[in-house]
Amino acid sequence: MPLESSPEQPQPLRVVVNALKDYVERTGAIWVEGQVIQLTRRAGQVTQFLTLRDKLAEVSVKISTTTAVLDAAGPLVEGQVVTAWVRPTLWSRSGSLTFECRDIRPSGEGRLLAHLEQTKRALQAEGLFASELKKPLPFLPRRIGLVTAEASAAERDVIENVRRRWPAAVFEIRYALMQGANCALDIADAVAVLDKHPEVDVIVIARGGGSLEDLLPFSDAGLARAVFAARTPVVSAIGHETDTPILDLVADVRASTPTDAAKRVVPDAAAEAERVAQARVRSEQAILGRLASEQRQLDALRSRPVLRDPSATIDIAAERLHDLAGRLGRAIGVRLDGEADTLTHTIARVRALSPQATLQRGYAILSTADGVTITSVTEVEPDETIVARLLDGEIAAAVIDVEPADQPSAENEEP
Repeated sequence: MPLESSPEQPQPLRVVVNALKDYVERTGAIWVEGQVIQLTRRAGQVTQFLTLRDKLAEVSVKISTTTAVLDAAGPLVEGQVVTAWVRPTLWSRSGSLTFECRDIRPSGEGRLLAHLEQTKRALQAEGLFASELKKPLPFLPRRIGLVTAEASAAERDVIENVRRRWPAAVFEIRYALMQGANCALDIADAVAVLDKHPEVDVIVIARGGGSLEDLLPFSDAGLARAVFAARTPVVSAIGHETDTPILDLVADVRASTPTDAAKRVVPDAAAEAERVAQARVRSEQAILGRLASEQRQLDALRSRPVLRDPSATIDIAAERLHDLAGRLGRAIGVRLDGEADTLTHTIARVRALSPQATLQRGYAILSTADGVTITSVTEVEPDETIVARLLDGEIAAAVIDVEPADQPSAENEEP
């Protein structure tokens, strides 16, 4: 019931505020749609604030929510239309009306973007976007696999630009739906067929752009996993530079347009021929430069005296050898002369001490009949037969008498 009041009997402010608060709280939580006109995230804070405005009228409210609710809603930007589950609250102290938000969901295109963002995060967590798993493109593929719509502009752009760059290029084309409910499954099947082809070295998925809804099948999780599982490198050529479906993140190479894809899968024959010609020129110059350098080093070596006149070194060595031979001959002669003198003196001494020389001077060597040399008169007895050996023979003689010689006395010996 309405509150009664008059100038004489006014209602206390607290009564009015509490009555309004009760009325507002009876409204309960409600889903509302509005456009985000202000969003400020406070780092490290649990409570966040944003402002919603009606899409048609100049009506806006301030909404409080939590960081978890904002994160669950996906990437929100100012100007985006959202649907929020809010509960109005009137603060008694300040009398201000606020809305507490417990859920936010993007509306229209924003909802699609939020769904794509959730899919992207899930696939990223699976490792499908890892750059270290990207497969390099071959320099010159034997056969190019092409997945596109039949008789489409994308097919014409890829084939014409590839053959303009490399006329001998060979294609293996698999037509598939490029939009619609079965588009993702159809493309995945075509990729699987081309991946099994033994001569297909690269696969190009080409389409000529489109709206967000048209390109939505190229963000399908099943298609992304099929492309990631392919052993053959995959080039994504979907739309234009601004179009970036999830397929671009999973593919080994992203081309901004089908024409760009043609430039990436084959080299330019004219440019390669020019590079080969330049390489031949550089190689020839390098070889000629090396030969000239080696020739200069060889000329420098030949200009040295030892190589310019090798006989001079031989003459010096021969002269030294001749000098050494002369010195050796002289040394040997001196040594032989010294040794001859020594030998002559030795022979003279030997002859002087020889018993034969003694016998030549008339001496005889006495021995018993048994051949024992007699050195003292005490070694024979009278009537004993002895042998006297002379220079020219022997004489047998009988001992008649033995007479020892007188021994000198000790007094007569010289000191």
